[in-house]
Amino acid sequence: MRTAMEASTSHGHGSNWDPTTSLDLNHPTLVMLEKCKTRRQFKEILAHMVRLHLTEQTFPMSRLLYFSAISHRENLDLSLALFHHFEFQPNLFMFNTMIAALASIHKRRCICLYKRMLKSAVSPDKHTLNHLLRACRCLTDVQQVHQQAVISGLSSYSYLQNSLVKIYMENGALALGRKVFDKMSQRDAVSWNSLIWGYVKAGCGREGLKLFQDMCSEGVVPDKFTMVGALGACAKIGMFHSGRSIHTRIIKMGGVSGNCILGNALLDMYVKCKELDYARKVFDVLAVGRDAVSWNILLSGYAKFGKLQMAKRLFDEIPIRDSVTWNSIIDGYAQKGDMVAVVNLFEEMQSHKVKPDGRTIMSLASVIGMTGNLDKAKWVHGLVAEARIKLDAFLGSALVDMYSKCGSVEKALSVFEEVQERDVSVWSAMISGLALHGHGTKALELFRMMQAKEIQPNHVTFTGVLSACSHCGMVEEGLTIFHSMKQIYGIEPCAEHYGCVIDLLGRAGKLMEAKDLIERMSMKPTRSIWGAMLNACRVHQNVEIAEIASRELLKIEPEEDGGYIILSNIYASLGRWRDADDVRRTMENRGVRKVAGQSAVVVNGVFHQFVSADKAHPRWSEIYSLIHNMNNEMKVLNNFT
Repeated sequence: MRTAMEASTSHGHGSNWDPTTSLDLNHPTLVMLEKCKTRRQFKEILAHMVRLHLTEQTFPMSRLLYFSAISHRENLDLSLALFHHFEFQPNLFMFNTMIAALASIHKRRCICLYKRMLKSAVSPDKHTLNHLLRACRCLTDVQQVHQQAVISGLSSYSYLQNSLVKIYMENGALALGRKVFDKMSQRDAVSWNSLIWGYVKAGCGREGLKLFQDMCSEGVVPDKFTMVGALGACAKIGMFHSGRSIHTRIIKMGGVSGNCILGNALLDMYVKCKELDYARKVFDVLAVGRDAVSWNILLSGYAKFGKLQMAKRLFDEIPIRDSVTWNSIIDGYAQKGDMVAVVNLFEEMQSHKVKPDGRTIMSLASVIGMTGNLDKAKWVHGLVAEARIKLDAFLGSALVDMYSKCGSVEKALSVFEEVQERDVSVWSAMISGLALHGHGTKALELFRMMQAKEIQPNHVTFTGVLSACSHCGMVEEGLTIFHSMKQIYGIEPCAEHYGCVIDLLGRAGKLMEAKDLIERMSMKPTRSIWGAMLNACRVHQNVEIAEIASRELLKIEPEEDGGYIILSNIYASLGRWRDADDVRRTMENRGVRKVAGQSAVVVNGVFHQFVSADKAHPRWSEIYSLIHNMNNEMKVLNNFT
C-alpha cells in the first residue's frame, strides 16, 4: 500500500479534480479506496488524502463520502466527521449521499441536513426527496416532503410518485395515496401494487379487488406481488370464485412451485374462504417449497373449522413446531371445549421448550371458562406472571371472562384493576361478568364510569348491561339504555339485545309490552327471543301468549324439546291435563325426545358430569349413599324445626 501511496503523492500534487474539466477515475488514491477492505485501511487512505489536500476537492471528497456512508456503513461516523468538519462546499451528490445514509437510522439529523442543503442554495432532485420520505416519522412529515416536491417541480416524476403512494398507503392515508395515484400520467405495476396492498391492509378487500380488475383492464401486466395483494383482498371478503380465477392466472404465469410467498397467499385465501380441500391441493403442490408458514396456515384452517383429526395428523407431521403451530392446535381443541386435550398439549408444548405467549393463555382461559374450574383458572392466571407475558387488553378481557365463568367475580375485578390500558373489550367483559353474577347495580356503575372516560361501548357492552338490568329487575334503566343504543351511539340493536329486553319485560310481568316489542322488531325473532317469551309466560302462567310463543318457537326448531316441555308444564300447572297430554303426544309422534338434564362438579381439579339416575360414575354407590344420608339428616332437621 505504501508504494501505491507514494505513486499517488506525486500524482496528487497539482491535480485538477473538478469533474467538469478533468475526471481521473484511475488515480492511484481512488484505486486504493475501491480495494479497501477494513476500517484501518480506510483510515490510512483518509489520512493520506488529507496530507495531499484532496479532501478539499469535490470529486475525491464525494468518493470518500460514498465509500464510508453507503458502501461501507460501518464507517458512517467517519463520513459524518468529514462532512461536518472539513472546509468545502458540498454539491447535490454529496448531500444526497449523506441524506440517504442517515434516512433510516438518524431521521432527525437527516431532516436537519436537508435544511442545511436548502440554506446552501443547493436545489433538491427526485433522489433527495425520495431519501427524505424514508426519514419521515409521521404523516405530517410525508405531507411536507410532498409539498416540497410540488414547490420544486418534481412531483411529476413517476419514481417519486410511486414512493408517495406507497408511504401514504402504508400509513393508512388511503385518500391521499389515491389522490397521488389518480394524478399519475404513467402507472406501472409498482403503482398499482402499492394501492392494492394499501387497501387490503386497511381491511378494504372489495376495493382492493376492484383495483386489481381495473389494473388488468388498463393493460398493465400484474406481477407476483400483485397476485399476492389480490389474493389478500379475496381472503378479506371471502370471495372464493374471484380467488379461484386469480389462481387460474397464476397457473398460466407458471404456478406457485418454487414461490413460497405466492403459494402461502393462495393457501391463506382458500383457508379463509373455508375451502380446505383446495387449500390442501395447493399445499401438496408446494411440496419442497413449503416453509413453516405453509404448515401453520393449513393447520390453523383445520383447527379453526373443527377438522381436529386432520389438524392433529398434520401437526404430527410438521418438521419444526413454533409457537404459532402449538397455539393453532391448542386453540382448535379449546374451541371444542376439550380441557384435557388442551392441558395435555400445553404441557407437551412446555416440554419442547416453546414459550407460551398471550394467544396461548387466551386459548387456555377460553376452555377453562367453559368448564368453570376455578383451580385451573388460577393456574392459568399464574402462567401469565411465570412467562412474563404483558397483561394487555386482549389478555385481560380473556382472564376477566374466565374468572367470571368460573364463579369468582372478585378475581375478575382484581384482573380488571390490573389492566393498565383498558379498552372496550375489558370493560365489556367485566360488565358481563357482574351481570352473570347478579350484580346489576355494580354493572351499571361500571357502565357509567366507562361513559365518563369517553370509551365508546359496542354490541357486547350493551348485551352485558341489558342482561344486568334483566337479572336485577331494573326495567326503566334497561329500557332507557336500550333506546340509547341507536339514538346516542348509532348502534342498531341485534337479536341478542332484543332477547335481553324481552327477558327484562317478561321477568317484570310486562308480557304484552314484550309481545308488542317482538312485533315491532326490524328483524325476524330468533329462538332465544321466543324462548325468553315462553319462559316468562311459564313464570306468570299466561297461556294465551305462551301458545303463540310455543308455536313460533317450534317453527324455528321443531326437533328441540324445550318448546314442548315448557308449554306442557304451563298447561299442567293450570290443571289442563288433557292439553298437557296432547303436547306430549305431539312430541312423541314427531319423534322428539326429552334430553336428560345434566349437572357437573369439579373435585380436586377433575371434572365430573352426571345425568338423572346416572350409574356410569365409578363411585356411584358412594355418591348415592351420601345423598341418602343427607336426605335423612335434612328430614330430621325439618321435623325438629
